[in-house]
Amino acid sequence: MRTRTRQPGHDYVRGGTRVAGEVTAWVCTPWALWPHSIPLAIGAVLLLIGLPAVFSTPGDRPGGDAPVAVPGIVTILLVVLHLVAAAASAWALWGTWIAATVTVLCLVVPFTELPRWRVLLSTTRGHGERPARRL
Repeated sequence: MRTRTRQPGHDYVRGGTRVAGEVTAWVCTPWALWPHSIPLAIGAVLLLIGLPAVFSTPGDRPGGDAPVAVPGIVTILLVVLHLVAAAASAWALWGTWIAATVTVLCLVVPFTELPRWRVLLSTTRGHGERPARRL
């Protein structure tokens, strides 16, 4: 009988905190930009959702790879972009308590992502090698 283990950073808690930050960025950023510039708000959505859909590190996604392979550092920077956008947009939109809660979430995510980021950085050092898949 084969047991299936998840790759680092893809368990429910770590992945859940990352997704919560990403979804917050997807919702808050265009909402905060809309009163200032509608094209900028639409562009923000396209960038925040489109970049990770097109670019990913090979072997990182449990469901399959994106069309364009990039080094692990690019995937990490995309997560950081989402977290910065979520925190900044929350402060622009909401009151102190909600914005502070979003900011705490965005500060917790890098710590929960450390195992995944170590694997992603090791693939960068390995000149584009795919990370080992655990089955």
